[in-house]
Amino acid sequence: METSKDPLHGKKLVDILTELVDYYQGFEGLGKEINIRCFTHDPSINSSLKFLRKTPWAREKTESLYLYVLRQKAKNRNGK
Repeated sequence: METSKDPLHGKKLVDILTELVDYYQGFEGLGKEINIRCFTHDPSINSSLKFLRKTPWAREKTESLYLYVLRQKAKNRNGK
């Protein structure tokens, strides 16, 4: 079976969002990284998911930040 090289392959949006909220220690930190209303005004996982599913540019920004966070975590694991 071939495995995908894409780190987003098989990742659910809810898992990506949850990981980002944890990494940035809440929606306030995440909202500073991506200034979109669903992260800065009365945010919740469910309301953010609804918005991200309907809004391709916001989802792209979120996925792109997630890839950045994965690279940062890998760098930290490798002792850099």
